[in-house]
Amino acid sequence: MGDGFIEGRKAAAAALGDVLVLGLGKSGKAVARYCLDLLGSRVNSLTIAAGDYNEDASAFARECERRGAKVYFDRFTFEERYDLCIASPGISQFSRFYENAAAASARVISEVEFAWRESPADSYWIAVTGTNGKTTTTTLITHILEGAGRRVAAVGNIGNTCIDAVAADAADVYVAEVSSFQLASMDLFAPQVAVLLNITPDHLYWHMTFDAYAEAKKNVYRRLSDTGGTLVIDAVCDTTRACIKEFKNDEKRAFDYIPLGCAAGLDRSMKEACGSRNAAWLHDGMLRVEYKDESIELVAASSLHNNGEHKAGNALAAATAALAAGVAPEHVRRGLRSFMPLEHRLEPCGDIAGVSFFNDSKATNVDATCKALSAFAPKTAVFLLGGHDKGTDLADLVRESTRVCSGVVCFGAAGERFADAFAEAGSDIACLRADHMEDALDAALSIAKPGQSVVLSPACASFDEFDSFEHRGRVFKQLVDFRAQRMR
Repeated sequence: MGDGFIEGRKAAAAALGDVLVLGLGKSGKAVARYCLDLLGSRVNSLTIAAGDYNEDASAFARECERRGAKVYFDRFTFEERYDLCIASPGISQFSRFYENAAAASARVISEVEFAWRESPADSYWIAVTGTNGKTTTTTLITHILEGAGRRVAAVGNIGNTCIDAVAADAADVYVAEVSSFQLASMDLFAPQVAVLLNITPDHLYWHMTFDAYAEAKKNVYRRLSDTGGTLVIDAVCDTTRACIKEFKNDEKRAFDYIPLGCAAGLDRSMKEACGSRNAAWLHDGMLRVEYKDESIELVAASSLHNNGEHKAGNALAAATAALAAGVAPEHVRRGLRSFMPLEHRLEPCGDIAGVSFFNDSKATNVDATCKALSAFAPKTAVFLLGGHDKGTDLADLVRESTRVCSGVVCFGAAGERFADAFAEAGSDIACLRADHMEDALDAALSIAKPGQSVVLSPACASFDEFDSFEHRGRVFKQLVDFRAQRMR
């Protein structure tokens, strides 16, 4: 590449200089391991600002120090200067810790950006973001590409760090689920295909304002013109549809875009509504994509192993991204038909006395739970709502729950506020209270009738009672299984 960059890589600096790693979570450890291998060659010095002390990080830190790194716990100011700071996604860009590191560093980037820079120049990147649906869409894209014979890895917020995959030369195609945290610290990151799903209020404690959150999400396509790539974008959501208006008439824009649905819904085409060149939508129940003068009918939404229109939306986004990446339609159809629901995402998890149970623990915000509600017919479900309260507005949740549910059980730290919201709205459905999720399950069993469904879709984080949404979902499934066995 020249100009201080390594030939054959995206944008890897030949000399990284003095490097600061901010935070010692999963991605921080991965970056530290990678940089330790470069210490004395491309890396002059490695400093790790580990944040708050804990035993797990301490053991890792001792090994880093043995190999020549400097590690500091409980230190949030910096006297030295650094050429590059690589920040962990758990550290808010508005925190004093981040701001101090940025002031001491020539540039600050995320682990995703660092991995992209270090990856081979001919590697292909598909980046997926949005408030809800990221993991399902990322996994489905990966599934489709694997079925088409591509050497592919799902990386990023999905659990596998990008830099570990790049270091292992694990793939030719990287499908990266990127969070708003990771996107906030992007500079050169330029995928060939970007997917921007819905943007609704979430993580406001980290970004401070909804506008800052939305701006971070938009970074997924900011450099797409560098690759002449393609953006797949939700046109049903008001916020993401507004993005189209922003760049539609931009004379400097050098990327194509494919809108999913339009303001009237997923079953309407932006091509028909607004004259868009490309479009993807549900046409008479079929997933359909019109892209580069080609009209492609894929599969019936009813043939997908998923519930609800939002699942069809995720499938449409994944299929459209795969087509934009050059996958043949027959491989896309095969992948769509064979893909099974993911754990904790409206996952069927048993039946008791004619009542079906679903684990949707991944629904950690109001919008995700509203999407889950859309998968059920009116008055056919009892929803379990609550957990660690994010403090978001509950009006849409109460309205949709009242339409769909015969009852709700509000539990955990957020339980009282949720129950009060139903009462203040004058909702006429049964609204029960419970202290813990296990109590909420028993309460739901007491009012659910044969033919109905009990759904854990909390609209809250899990940290009042559980380590993570995965922990919460697995405990829920164990509780359902235990009660099913007891009824036999």
